[in-house]
Amino acid sequence: MAEPAPFAVSAADRAGARVITVSGEVDAHTAEHVRTPIEAAVGPGARVVVDLSDVTFMDSTGLGIFVIAFKHLREQEGSLDLVITSPRVLKVFSLTGLDVVIPIHDALETALAP
Repeated sequence: MAEPAPFAVSAADRAGARVITVSGEVDAHTAEHVRTPIEAAVGPGARVVVDLSDVTFMDSTGLGIFVIAFKHLREQEGSLDLVITSPRVLKVFSLTGLDVVIPIHDALETALAP
């Protein structure tokens, strides 16, 4: 069995968006580290893209981060897009119906396209 990806979060500005890249597992132990840079990016008209391509697991705590971020960004006329390539992580979003509320892309370039 392969070693799980180490948990990491980074943020950078790219193509007019704040891109937050997350790897590893997003759960109750790591959620705060994901929430903080997302909330810091929320502002009037903010465009936030969270790249979850290297996320191997997400629980309900992780989902909650994106529900709250989506709500806060909409209130400020901003946007939230997610990049998800793992069928396991995508299934969590589709089972909860969040995949029809929050735009999900299969590549960062697609999420950043105007």
